[in-house]
Amino acid sequence: MFGALALVLFLGWMTWRCIEPPDYPVEPVIEFISFSKNTLLQTPLGQDSVVLTIGFTDGDGDLGFKDPEPSIFLIDGRDSFSKPPYRIPYIDEQGAGNGISGEIYILLPTTCCIYTDPLTGFKLSCENVPVPFDSVFYYVQIRDRAGHYSNQIATPKLRLICKQ
Repeated sequence: MFGALALVLFLGWMTWRCIEPPDYPVEPVIEFISFSKNTLLQTPLGQDSVVLTIGFTDGDGDLGFKDPEPSIFLIDGRDSFSKPPYRIPYIDEQGAGNGISGEIYILLPTTCCIYTDPLTGFKLSCENVPVPFDSVFYYVQIRDRAGHYSNQIATPKLRLICKQ
């Protein structure tokens, strides 16, 4: 009798634990998941792109805007210049806890190679770069409707083909 009661209580506790809502912070949290490939042709060599996948959680589930408000921000890690921002489509708040998680896919166009002349410190870009390869990485951050910014992540480096 006691064993059966203990089993029922244990199963009830396990069921309750399995349906407990997530406990995410109200600020979005992001992590790098993947690139669709690891090599790009620089801009003058042709149109190329890569898909960046990031994972996210948000405790109050208020991601995305109904208007064209930007919510994804990228900075080129080579020169700290901001890239044009992207937007997360509006996500309806879900249920009582509103904690959400998922993945965001961002189509990134290619960019130019950058070369700094070691003698003069002068920067060259695109077809003027004298080396066959460069690399680029990005800093990524998102913002929710309440104005909370996520942590900032740095992507791994992508290889840029400067000359063929």
